[in-house]
Amino acid sequence: MYHQNPQNPIRPLSIGNVVSTAIALYRSHLKTYFQLALLASVWFIVPIYGWAKYFAISGMISRLAFKELINQPESVSNASESLKPRLWSFLRIALEVSIFLFLIYLGLVFVGSIAAMMIGGILGLILGAVFNNPVLTGVLFGILIITAIIGFIFVLTWFISRWLIAEVPLSIEEINGKQSIQRSWDLTKASVIRIQGVVMIAFLVTLPMLILTVYAPSIFLVTLEAGSSLYWLVYLISIGLSLVGGAFLLPFWQTTKAVLYYDLRSRREGLDLQLRDRTI
Repeated sequence: MYHQNPQNPIRPLSIGNVVSTAIALYRSHLKTYFQLALLASVWFIVPIYGWAKYFAISGMISRLAFKELINQPESVSNASESLKPRLWSFLRIALEVSIFLFLIYLGLVFVGSIAAMMIGGILGLILGAVFNNPVLTGVLFGILIITAIIGFIFVLTWFISRWLIAEVPLSIEEINGKQSIQRSWDLTKASVIRIQGVVMIAFLVTLPMLILTVYAPSIFLVTLEAGSSLYWLVYLISIGLSLVGGAFLLPFWQTTKAVLYYDLRSRREGLDLQLRDRTI
C-alpha cells in the first residue's frame, strides 16, 4: 500500500519502498500488465521483428506504470501509438546493452585471469617460502578466489545497474535509443549501490515464482531419460510454465524500473512529480 498527499511532492524512496510501490502498482493493474507481458512473450518467439515487439511492449509497461505514478494515466492504445515509431530503437537498446555487457564480461575474465595467475604465483612463492604449510596456503588461495569472484560480480553488476533502465527513458521521453542509454547512465550515477539493493530485493521477491516455473521443472527434467515420452511431456510442460512465469514476472520488473526511474529523476533533478492520491 502506498499513499501520497497530492499537495506534497514525493520524497525519495528507500530501497524497500521502490519494490513495495512496484508491487502495489502491478497488483492494481495485474490484468492489463499481464496480458501485455503474455503478448510480448509470444512475440519473442518470432526472430528480429518479434524481439523488437517484445522490448517495445516491455517498455510500454514501464510507460504505463510511470504515467500512473505521475497521475497522468494513459490507455494501452495511446501508449502503443506513441511508441510505435520507436519500435526498432527498443531492439537497438537491447542489442547495444547486451554487447556492452558481453564485452565487459570478457574483459573482466581476461584481466581477472591474468591478475589471478600473477598474484597467485607471487603469493605461492612467498607463502611457500615463509610458511611452507600446504593447508594454510590452500586456505589463503581459497580466500583469494572467493574475493576475486565477489569483486567480479560487483563490477559486472555495477555496469548492469548503470544500464538497468536503459529502455525506460525511450518509452517516456522524446529521445532516441542512443540518448536513452546515455540517460540511464547519467541518472544512475552515484546510485549504483541503491540500485543493486533494489535488484537484490526484487530478485528475492521473484525467487518463489522462478523456482516453481523454471528451476523445479529443469531439475526434474534432468532426472528423466532423454527422448522418452515422459521426458517430452515434462519438457512441454516446462516450456509452458516458463512462458507463463516469464509473462507474470516481466511486468513486475518493468514496474520496478518505472518506479526506480521516477525515484532517480526525483533525486537527481528534483522533479516535482506526485504519486496519485490513492492506493495504487
